[in-house]
Amino acid sequence: MKQTPINHGVNEDLLAIVPHDAARFVEVGCSGGGMASAVRKLLPRAVYTGIELDADYAEAARTHCTSVIVDNIEHMSDAVFDSLFPSDCWIFGDVLEHLYDPWALLRRIRERLTPESSIVACIPNAQHWSVQARLNYGGFRYEDRGLMDRTHIRWFTRITIDELFGGCGFTIVDGRGRIMDEPHREAALDRRRHTRSRGGLSRGGRQVRSSGLERLVPEPSRPFGTN
Repeated sequence: MKQTPINHGVNEDLLAIVPHDAARFVEVGCSGGGMASAVRKLLPRAVYTGIELDADYAEAARTHCTSVIVDNIEHMSDAVFDSLFPSDCWIFGDVLEHLYDPWALLRRIRERLTPESSIVACIPNAQHWSVQARLNYGGFRYEDRGLMDRTHIRWFTRITIDELFGGCGFTIVDGRGRIMDEPHREAALDRRRHTRSRGGLSRGGRQVRSSGLERLVPEPSRPFGTN
C-alpha cells in the first residue's frame, strides 16, 4: 500500500513546541520536507536529518533537510541508527500511529538520548467526536489522510498517549490539544446528544481535539515500561 500522500505543509502547532535551543534534529517521516524548511528558517544553524520510507518523498525533502536517509525506521540497522546520535530533538508529526511497534522505537531512542534532549510529537486522537460518530452509525471507513488514514496501524486516545510515552521512559513537559476548523462539529454533536437522550447511545466523553501535541524529555531514573 502506498504511504500517505506527500505533504509539503507545516504543522504550525507542532512547530510551536520545537525547542529553540536544539541544534541537531531528526524527523521521522519527513515527507516533502515542509517541517524541515520551517525549523531551519527558525533556526538557520540547525542540522536537520530527515528519515523517509518513500524514495520519491525523500528526494523532495533533500532541498530542505541537511541530509535524508531512505529507510524504514523500525528496521534500521544499529550502525545507521547510532549515526543519528547525538541529537537534541526528534520530531514525529503524525507518524507514530503508522508504526507497528512505536513502543520499541521509543525505547530504542530513549536508550541513546541525553537528559537534555527531547521528542516532539503529534498523534491523532481516536476518541475524537468524528470517530465516535462513525462508529455510532457504522460508517467506519478508511480515507487517504486524516484521522481515518488507511495506513494507520495503531490508535491512541489521550490516556493511552500518556501511557505510550510514560511507559517508554519519557515525561511529558508540554501537552496540548490540536483543535481543527470543523464546520459540521456542533451539528454532529447536537445530533449525538439528541440520540443519547433517547437512549440510543451509551454515555462517554466526546473530544473535540483531533490530535495530541506533546513535548517530552527522558526520565533518566525511570526504568523502561513494557507494553
